[in-house]
Amino acid sequence: MENLAIARVLRDMADLFEIKGGNPFRIRAYRNAAEVVETNDEPLRQMVTSGADLTELPAIGKDMARHITELVTVGKSSTLAELAQEIPLSLIELTRLPGLGAKRAKKLWEELDVTTIDGLERAALDGDVEALAGFGKKTQQRIITSIERYRRHRARTKLDDADRIVVPLLKRLLEHPAVQQADVVGSVRRRCETVGDINLLIATDDPETVIESFAKFAEVERVENSTSSEITVVLESGIKADLSVVSAEGRGAALTYLTGSKRHNDKLRARADAVGLGFSRAGVYRSGVEGADSSTVDLVDTPDESDLYRAVGLPWIAPELREDRGEIEAAVRGELPELITIDDICGDLQMHSTWSDGKETIEVMLQACTQRGYDYFAITDHSKALAMTGGMNAAKLREQWSEIEEIAGRHGEIKILRGMEIDILADGRLDLEDEMLAQLDVVLISVHSRFDLPAADQTDRMIKAIQHPSVNILAHPTGRQINRRDPMKFDLDAVLVCAAECNVAVELNAHPNRLDLSDVELLKAREFGLKIVISTDAHSCGDLDLMSYGIEQARRAWVERGDVLNTLQYDELIAALGPV
Repeated sequence: MENLAIARVLRDMADLFEIKGGNPFRIRAYRNAAEVVETNDEPLRQMVTSGADLTELPAIGKDMARHITELVTVGKSSTLAELAQEIPLSLIELTRLPGLGAKRAKKLWEELDVTTIDGLERAALDGDVEALAGFGKKTQQRIITSIERYRRHRARTKLDDADRIVVPLLKRLLEHPAVQQADVVGSVRRRCETVGDINLLIATDDPETVIESFAKFAEVERVENSTSSEITVVLESGIKADLSVVSAEGRGAALTYLTGSKRHNDKLRARADAVGLGFSRAGVYRSGVEGADSSTVDLVDTPDESDLYRAVGLPWIAPELREDRGEIEAAVRGELPELITIDDICGDLQMHSTWSDGKETIEVMLQACTQRGYDYFAITDHSKALAMTGGMNAAKLREQWSEIEEIAGRHGEIKILRGMEIDILADGRLDLEDEMLAQLDVVLISVHSRFDLPAADQTDRMIKAIQHPSVNILAHPTGRQINRRDPMKFDLDAVLVCAAECNVAVELNAHPNRLDLSDVELLKAREFGLKIVISTDAHSCGDLDLMSYGIEQARRAWVERGDVLNTLQYDELIAALGPV
């Protein structure tokens, strides 16, 4: 069992203990352990096999280490099995619905005998849910909407979750003596925000052996289809994985074909036809025989992707661009963008500390930013309206400024910007006094409540906030959470135009739960001439590494270094953040 599957079981156990009404500290321990397991670089399977002391990991005590060892060695948890005797496992799925939670799931089970999503939908549509104490008509309607959204999204896996599956698979494949090269392809390689399945490509001279070995991987739950050149399996995570096998000589063509979107590949195929070549999953081939396919004519060696693109008269095109959004035409004109890279980033302009809901102190976050070579970073804790996060009022903000000044005096190697993530109130006012706003180095504004306002009201709310003269950045503008909460309904074009007129940058929130703005929305923002900020919204040091997800989504939107404010050095940034 791999890390992602272990973490999922630990979370399931936490959910069941919560439904049961267990000790909150015990429940939190399971959740903390799941997070550690999920983000641990080394597979716990290997640690258990080598006899490593799991209790040396954060949040892993003796009992948790025992649970993990059992999962790795036996493949299942006896504690989870015992819980399942008392509580239907399907209740876990109910707790995944936004706004439901363990207490309400338990009430639905005990009073309506609802244990599944389908059962909950029937009860809600029949009006039985609103009759329960603590629910009501509005909650019932929200549940119906949540179920619709849940069904729409559950077939898609977030990119970061896909990465946690892909990385150990590639590592194990590369350990096989017959595997020469191993790559992830498809939507994961194009860095799409969600993926339907996982596609892998192997270069080898012994395909049968590799396919047979892959079918026996511990992560594989069942084999759906297998031939001499590919295999489709369902993994223990529930996601499908397709493994294609080619020779080293044909890797470049297969890598290109299996990475590009269908429309991108169609255009490549048309160019190949125009120069007397064919292009398919099997490779590039000379199409001199009418009606012949790649199995009956000579293959053209394309060990690298650049060979394929060169064969059809094009420069290499970055995987993130292969969506048929004009990249082929730009390549023909010699006008492909010089895409932004992680090395272009000079600082992070949204992160949180223990002054609100962050897990680390300002000084610890400073050290983490320094290790990443940043020139500056902004501390942007929440304002008071977000009480659940410990949001700050003016008095608390002044105290924070004193601490920042003291820390900055001891750390000349990096600049600290006094910032704040300020709530946009329902009427468009900002959740901080103008006197305090004027003293901040960077002002981020965002919506954290009243997501359900009518579109016209939501648009007016955001435009009023953007027009405040102290505002610098509109953070996670649509408010979406991928696979959990849809974007707010509002006139995005009107908001972007207003931001451009007011010299307010828009954020690409790099957290893989958000990626807000999306790649398509960023393309629109660039058309309107807006500046972009790529921030992690970090709540811990480890979250700072999420910057890569923001960079990848920016690349999908053709973003270059000059489009992004936090590629500027400190003095240039301060000037750029100023008024028009």
